[in-house]
Amino acid sequence: MASIVHRNNRFLVVHYEHDISGKNKQKWETYRTLADAKRRCDEIGVPSTTLMVKSFSPAEAIIEQSKKHDCDVVFMASHGRQGFAAVLLGSETQKVLTHSQIPVMVYR
Repeated sequence: MASIVHRNNRFLVVHYEHDISGKNKQKWETYRTLADAKRRCDEIGVPSTTLMVKSFSPAEAIIEQSKKHDCDVVFMASHGRQGFAAVLLGSETQKVLTHSQIPVMVYR
């Protein structure tokens, strides 16, 4: 999941899935996660929009949506994988950092 800030100071919360079709548990958990993010923003008075995107490449989906929605900055979490796990799994955050033309802020 990534939080992306629009030029009009709205948060766009993007969650990407490999498969958002059909009846799978992950799809419903994604809806709950997005609803929770929206609720939390509403509670503190932060305008927000949530979006679920089907993509085989989370990094590409985040970059594409940040461009499409004319965003100023992307906020992403880092899981801090190191060594062989980082090489084997790759890092979607690292891919966004490398390929995004929009500033990216990474937090742990």
